[in-house]
Order: sequence, then C-alpha cells, then structure tokens
Amino acid sequence: MLRFIFRLAAMVALSISVIMAVIDTTRSVAASALVMTPLNASWLAVSPDTRAAFETFVRAKAGPLVWDGAVALVLSQPGFAVFAVLAFLLYAVGYRRRRRAEFAPTN
Repeated sequence: MLRFIFRLAAMVALSISVIMAVIDTTRSVAASALVMTPLNASWLAVSPDTRAAFETFVRAKAGPLVWDGAVALVLSQPGFAVFAVLAFLLYAVGYRRRRRAEFAPTN
C-alpha cells in the first residue's frame, strides 16, 4: 500500500513537471528564446500566501541558514526540472524489485 502511495505521488509530480515544461516551451516559442521559469516564480504566481507561509515555517523550524542555502537553491531551479527529479525519487522509493527467475534448481 505504501509503495502505491509513492508511485501515485510520483505520477502527480511527473504530471506537474510535464505541465510546467509545456508552459515553458510555449513561452520559449512565443519569445523566440529559451525560457525556463524558476520554481519560486511559478509558486508566487499560483499561491503567494502558501509560499510566504512555507518560508516562515522553514525559517522558524530549521533556521534562516537552511532557507538561504538549500531551499533558495531549489526554488531558483526551473520548476519542471525540480518536479521531474522529485518524480524520479518518489518512483525509486516505491519501485518493486522483480525476483530473479531461476531456470535450473541449484543443488
């Protein structure tokens, strides 16, 4: 059941990644130049209140160094790339290894 949840979350993250990539592609064609929207700009466009609440939460619980270092670095990356990596990691966690088939019994 837990693997299913991780694989479902991976599918949602991959869907968001594809949507963000299509939006960036459309903007690139319209501008005749490569356009890659950072995750921070996309998040602020969709829901600035949750972005501000997330920053306040991280600064209060983990400290401003974590926000300025790790989180700000991730938020400055293109949104489609962040969600693609997240989808890969979630799928890797929920992946079920197949058993190796034994063709001959071992003695």
